[in-house]
Amino acid sequence: MALIGFVFLVFLAVGAPVAYAIGLSGFAFFATSDIMPMSIGVQKIATVSQSFPLLAVPFFVLAGHLMNESGITDRLFRFSRVSVAWMAGGLAQVSIILSTLMGGVSGSAVADAAMEARVLGPQMIGQGYSKGYSAAVIALSSLITSTIPPSIGLILYGYVGQVSIGRLFLAGIVPGVLMMLFLMVAAWLIARRRNYVVTDSRKPTASELLTATWQAKWALLFPVLLVVSIRGGLFTPSEVGAFAVVYAILVGVLAHRELTLEKITRAFGHAISDIGLIMLIILMSGMIGFAIIFLQVPQEIAKTLLDGMSDPVAIVAVILASLFVAGLFVESTILVLLLTPIFVPIVQKVGVDPVHFGILMMTIVTLGSMTPPVGVAMYTVCSLLDCRIEDYVRESVPFLLAILCLIAALLFFPGIVLWLPNLAFG
Repeated sequence: MALIGFVFLVFLAVGAPVAYAIGLSGFAFFATSDIMPMSIGVQKIATVSQSFPLLAVPFFVLAGHLMNESGITDRLFRFSRVSVAWMAGGLAQVSIILSTLMGGVSGSAVADAAMEARVLGPQMIGQGYSKGYSAAVIALSSLITSTIPPSIGLILYGYVGQVSIGRLFLAGIVPGVLMMLFLMVAAWLIARRRNYVVTDSRKPTASELLTATWQAKWALLFPVLLVVSIRGGLFTPSEVGAFAVVYAILVGVLAHRELTLEKITRAFGHAISDIGLIMLIILMSGMIGFAIIFLQVPQEIAKTLLDGMSDPVAIVAVILASLFVAGLFVESTILVLLLTPIFVPIVQKVGVDPVHFGILMMTIVTLGSMTPPVGVAMYTVCSLLDCRIEDYVRESVPFLLAILCLIAALLFFPGIVLWLPNLAFG
């Protein structure tokens, strides 16, 4: 295991693509093993590619790009603006609401953060919001997409950890909504103190709110259809991904009349690029996943943890702390693929529901995308808004504290996470 970790870190340090770093470290294990021939490693790559549940990933990625091209994003933006733009820090509140709604469309924190930085960022700065505050709100509110279905991370966690994706989708709804509320309170408190209020702002009338809701109805309806169809047994999570693609095309062509052949072609081009990157990482991780299990790494870590601690909450807290540190340096998809096979058996052994742990894990590892030193969402937003990293870090502290408070609440009160899936599935 030390050899795998060393090779992986070396290739990352020299700037090799993550997929290659994973693949070469996996090959290093098989090349130096006296027991496992190289052919087994190649078989593991092929085995990973032959997974029906994994089809959900490319389908939802494609659906997200089609929905962006179909006018759904613009309608969600207008709905969010009418709903909360009148509040203190109105555009910050719009960003947080939009991230919650976009979580049911894009499933990607970085994609959500980049989109909002282009659309909302210049408006926020133009209305007197500091660059650091604007960047912090946009980047950290995109964390909501890590739990709101259809989260790509939850799909991968469920696939690798052998956990019900349907239960994970339902479990992510309440934490996602609570994260929205926690961040809105933090944004409101800061905005009130700094007087980030639009002078001519006013509460929307019932008619204006109903009109904005009606215009965004197809976007708002999609997450509901997704959850209901899975719970009702109409579709599996993979089949829901295919339904999402068809839904996005029908809405864009028939309802919004904005999805042209050119836009469909552009959406497929972006999706193919994203899917190729994600799937290559997943395929290469098949070898390391096998090596981790073969070397009995979960058992060794479990023995170390359980020898010193007996309280399940303390054990999960230690795991989450280690995941947070790892997330500062390694992208969340990689951590889910590499560490889920290690930690899921441990938490199950101490009596923690893997669905509960999955929501906590996805939130923590995705948070690394918004924090130094290698946060992808952080750098994306800061570069688009021409914001200094120091300003971003200083302004992000209140929002980070709000998120950490929520994670602590979810850790100590698992019923918050498990109430909805238990109600739906029993």
